[in-house]
Amino acid sequence: MRRFVADRTKYLKRAVSSSSYSSLLSQFTSCSSSSLYSLYSSSSSSVLDPPSMGSHKGNSAPVSLENINPKVLKCEYAVRGEIVTIAQRLQQQLSENPGSLPFDEILYCNIGNPQSLGQQPITFFREVLALTDHPTILDNSETQGLFSADAIERAWKILDQIPGRATGAYSHSQGVKGLRDTIAAGIEARDGFPADPNDIFLTDGASPGVHMMMQLLIRSEQDGILCPIPQYPLYSASIALHGGTLVPYYLDEATGWGLEVSEVKRQLEEARSKGITVRALVVINPGNPTGQVLGEENQKQIVEFCKNEGLVLLADEVYQENVYVPEKQFHSFKKVSRSMGYGEKDIALVSFQSVSKGYYGECGKRGGYMEVTGFGAEVREQIYKVASVNLCSNISGQILASLVMSPPKVGDESYESYSAEQDGILSSLARRAKTLEDALNSLEGVTCNKAEGAMYLFPRIRLPEKAIKAAEATKKAPDAFYALRLLEETGIVVVPGSGFGQVPGTWHFRCTILPQEDKIPAVVERLKEFHKKFMDEYRE
Repeated sequence: MRRFVADRTKYLKRAVSSSSYSSLLSQFTSCSSSSLYSLYSSSSSSVLDPPSMGSHKGNSAPVSLENINPKVLKCEYAVRGEIVTIAQRLQQQLSENPGSLPFDEILYCNIGNPQSLGQQPITFFREVLALTDHPTILDNSETQGLFSADAIERAWKILDQIPGRATGAYSHSQGVKGLRDTIAAGIEARDGFPADPNDIFLTDGASPGVHMMMQLLIRSEQDGILCPIPQYPLYSASIALHGGTLVPYYLDEATGWGLEVSEVKRQLEEARSKGITVRALVVINPGNPTGQVLGEENQKQIVEFCKNEGLVLLADEVYQENVYVPEKQFHSFKKVSRSMGYGEKDIALVSFQSVSKGYYGECGKRGGYMEVTGFGAEVREQIYKVASVNLCSNISGQILASLVMSPPKVGDESYESYSAEQDGILSSLARRAKTLEDALNSLEGVTCNKAEGAMYLFPRIRLPEKAIKAAEATKKAPDAFYALRLLEETGIVVVPGSGFGQVPGTWHFRCTILPQEDKIPAVVERLKEFHKKFMDEYRE
């Protein structure tokens, strides 16, 4: 900037009279650096533009909101939106000035990120990761006393499957073949039907798999994807980024967020009447943000519907381990379709799994996979091509995905400790879900369905008309207004329901059940106190 000022000053002196020069120089040197370019661009180009810079016309930046890809502007991701940005700013304020806010910590209930809230990783998984990442310690005599025998054995097996035994090297674009073999065996054990390792694409979490499918299926805005409302914003964001049209179907809150095929069919027919070619149906089971677990008969109806309508079934099954009610059980759509006698030629099905959820919560390791079935060889080649553009997913995530689908078994040295850790996490999540559900249902104007699975509650809040008008005055959705006030007064971070979609005229928020169990009473106390104060403030 100093060099810029010096150069411009020399040019000014040559270009104008001494009196004009003094006046211009006074303006020029008194400007802040941020306004220098504004002064320059608003001045006469014949005076201020040296010949070498005369080709730059106007003050438009090479990249601005006006000229970036409009699909990026259309894309939104509420889980890390405005309220989270404000929460991070408040957290910084607490760090720099303790006691400056009416709370002493930020409680992030906005995202399914278990380990950030204190959940401990599964010991066996981390032992294997440590040994595979630093294999020289496998030859140390001390290793036998520090690591379980089955973790050492598994680490050797995995290393033998990785070319060069190097976890820092690229792998096959679908993932290490031996790890895909292990995952396929795990799927087969879960479902009771064969799984082909060549159908498996290992990904950095489930999200890249979703993006890959949207890239494959969406050709223009005339291509639509049926998505549940409420939905996880990954789907609306990826559809927007790839230029498609989201075709909503509404889950029935009155029946515990039930998925009615008649509603899906109605929305499909309406979209087709508008010239939309609907390519796929997204189903999230267990539900996010709604927490419901689909019954097997309902799943059969969905499979039949997709088969009859020629839709790809995109099955988000990342919460398959998170089922908290004894009357419900997770069934994969692969298992359901095969049990109906439908094979590769009958239905196109893509199933997504992730190491970020379940009882493992390894979000930062970015591991996951998609199982792609019912696609012809030529299309499979195109999917592989798209996967190859990213070279491969990270190897630690690949290893974790194989461990999640093949954990210690009865008789293994680690089995008892692994089983205790798994049961401890899942039973605690179930208790936390029930405590928060009961607390939410005790609040005036709030109703909350049971969390049968996943990691979230999605209560409905009936706000006074005065609060709705106050929200409109600030140009915010009423549930966003409520969530922002909740954050500013309690430090609790939730996501407004408007970020997930909801029946027009209804308001919700999503709250995770992930704060550690000893913090749940504080969450409940802060929430109850805030809600009473809020309702009293805006009572008619």
